[in-house]
Amino acid sequence: MTKILIVEDEAGLVTLLKYNLEKQGYETVVVMDGKEVLTTALMEKPDLILLDWMLPSVSGLDLCRDMRKTYELRNTPIIMLTARGDEADKVKGLSFGADDYVTKPFSVPELMARIAALLRRVQPAPAQDNLHFGDIEMDFAKRRVTRGERAVHLGPTEFRLLQFLMEKPGDVLSRESLLKSVWGGSIHVELRTVDVHIRRLRRALNEGGEPDIIRTVRSAGYALDLNACEEDEEE
Repeated sequence: MTKILIVEDEAGLVTLLKYNLEKQGYETVVVMDGKEVLTTALMEKPDLILLDWMLPSVSGLDLCRDMRKTYELRNTPIIMLTARGDEADKVKGLSFGADDYVTKPFSVPELMARIAALLRRVQPAPAQDNLHFGDIEMDFAKRRVTRGERAVHLGPTEFRLLQFLMEKPGDVLSRESLLKSVWGGSIHVELRTVDVHIRRLRRALNEGGEPDIIRTVRSAGYALDLNACEEDEEE
């Protein structure tokens, strides 16, 4: 059974989330004290984490960053829940490692759809040949990415982004097409979200000092290019 860790200090919201998640067939684990989150997550090994930003003892933003630095949790999908709805806050949450961002008060059906969509993205890909581009290889059986001899650690959203780009090497893919392919067309995600995750993907791919292979095309989108160079500052 798919297990979801709920990190939230509002008792009423915890009850609402537990009821609706369990109604959908998910197993739930609840943590209301931010100090217990990392220990519980390591012990329970959830398939997805719902993480409140505003916790009384520690910021959910700091917890998100810490989980991304923890080997066992670095690829666990995280949806951040918060009343902070400004674009700058959303970008900050995504840049700290969240895979999605839902603003309170939220629609329960929309949240359930976002959870289902994110879980679909982290399921093993259908059997197929590995993808290659330059010195980058995607191994779907092991769900692993390497660049040369170096392992590239990607979250589930960055993995899907890279997969879609590698399936169409050289093609300029619009932000809209990336949103539809990676996030699905049934839920609303802002275009800015694509830029944030592309930046995270770039950082992971180039961590060893390798040349950038993601080309930014002004007002158009992104493409894989062995001779890539940034053309604008939209991201």
